[in-house]
Amino acid sequence: EGYGLSNMAIDLLYEKGTSLIITVDTGITANAEADYAKSLGIEMVITDHHECQDEIPNACAVINPHRPDCPYPFKELAGVGVVFKLVCAYELYRRKDADRQSVIESICEKYIDLVAIGTVADVMPLIDENRVIVRKGLAAISESERIGLCALIDAANANNTGTRLAVGEKSAPKKKKITAGYIGFALAPRINAAGRISSAEKAVALLLTEDEEKAAYIANELCEINLQRQIEENSIAEQAYKIIEEEHDFENDKVIVLENDNWQQGIIGIVSSRITEKYGLPSILISFDGATRGYSSLDDIGKGSGRSIKGMNLVGALDYCKDILVRFGGHELAAGLSVMRCNIAEFKKRINDYARENLKEDLSCVKYEADCELFADEIDISLAREIEMFEPFGVSNPTPSFIVRNLCVERIVPMGTGKHSKILLSYRGSHFQAVFFGAAASTLCFYSGEKVDLLCQLNLNEFKGQETLQLVVQDIKLSEDFKNEYDCEINRYGEILGGDRFEARENIIPTREEIVEMYKFFKRENMYGHTSFSLRMLRSIIKEYTQKSINHAKLRFALSILNDMRVCTVKDEQEGIVFVEVNKNAAKTNIEISETYKKLLSQCGN
Repeated sequence: EGYGLSNMAIDLLYEKGTSLIITVDTGITANAEADYAKSLGIEMVITDHHECQDEIPNACAVINPHRPDCPYPFKELAGVGVVFKLVCAYELYRRKDADRQSVIESICEKYIDLVAIGTVADVMPLIDENRVIVRKGLAAISESERIGLCALIDAANANNTGTRLAVGEKSAPKKKKITAGYIGFALAPRINAAGRISSAEKAVALLLTEDEEKAAYIANELCEINLQRQIEENSIAEQAYKIIEEEHDFENDKVIVLENDNWQQGIIGIVSSRITEKYGLPSILISFDGATRGYSSLDDIGKGSGRSIKGMNLVGALDYCKDILVRFGGHELAAGLSVMRCNIAEFKKRINDYARENLKEDLSCVKYEADCELFADEIDISLAREIEMFEPFGVSNPTPSFIVRNLCVERIVPMGTGKHSKILLSYRGSHFQAVFFGAAASTLCFYSGEKVDLLCQLNLNEFKGQETLQLVVQDIKLSEDFKNEYDCEINRYGEILGGDRFEARENIIPTREEIVEMYKFFKRENMYGHTSFSLRMLRSIIKEYTQKSINHAKLRFALSILNDMRVCTVKDEQEGIVFVEVNKNAAKTNIEISETYKKLLSQCGN
């Protein structure tokens, strides 16, 4: 029936003779629905962890650590954590004479794997009790005999290597190490995908089944559904980015609000996360999918999902707009809402008014924080293993991030479908492999031989039983040392161009062999339609192509010599970019005819 309680669902249960409804992870704002259930003689126990509003529903019991009158010391339990506590409390009540510790341990033995998965999937802070739950849960998952969960891990591992398991087949090698990150990126999306674009009952069936063949079938099906979800998510994201770039007023509006008649409601929350991450702004996506009657109507009700940033409580912002919303609820950084089409324009205005008043942070750029700076020679696999001992990592206990300076770029190559990059780096004879997810190689303007600073995490990558160190890049920039060196080269070029004398050891004058190799390079590139070149890129490529050291001055004078000889036409297009086109009908010539070459010889000190 969709997200949250609904009278339709209550009616269906009433017809089946239901006398008690227990909610999980929902219901704290369902005042009307609780009253409706009561009017039918159905009792209700609400277990939830979303923020409460002024009035608590009139139910038999309302269990939520965020209740103002709740004395429970830890407030950040996930919805699954709250119901886990209810199960523990009930079992302690049922087994009054048993040892308390053994009762809790028996419940953990049965359910802690699922509680851990739910806690990570709901992106809860991995501190205090959540940390204990997830730590114990990860150990349980690694040794799990739960048939559906084992099938999902096998299917996810096979799926990630591009294969599909036959029913009853297990992946080889055996399951990879289970971490909170693995749950977040491999297991949770597949479980959640069922409810997002198909039926959540598939995921329930997987976790309840005792049949291995059925489990394998459902697990494969969830992988396929997740793939569909990814395709749909990317489609919605591309549409959203286009609208944002063309229509959003970045100067005045601090909240991105988008609406669409056809976006799938189960997916807009994930896209909202991507938008907030990309633009560093709170975002809310609203879909009228399923609300239309073949035509748009002002009383259509759209369902929205939003994500926020530190500094703006999204539930507080929605509360500011509550008189024009049908309903809303959620957390500080993630929330859901329902709104009528006729109120969309006013909602956009109102929530941005709230943001202008309450969101004071500088939003001009996305900010990253590092825990400390590492010297490159401190980085090795043993340090990565030490850091891993602080698992589980997640919200409020993030994987440590480090700044590493002056790493030399060896090569940047595309990964997968080209959306990600692998960066090969070195430092004083040591070599490092880095990955930059979400950054295509073509967008990284760094070249072989240049020095860069990284903001990164240390990761242990396991492949075919071999464990290797991998740097996971969060941000990258040219190092200050390299920029200073390059600026000095540019300045030196200007001085020599202006008539300064120089020494032969400065390696300024190109040789005939180097000019020939450069000519061949441009001829080849022109054949592929390449005529515009970044000087930094050229400096790197020519050095690799000729196997000779080349500085900025030598490169610029080599280009001038090619132009003088009329074998190439060379023009400055804009700062740092040159146009080079080989003259196909150029006569055979010699570098001695070049005025630039003659001038350089006359300026050379020896």
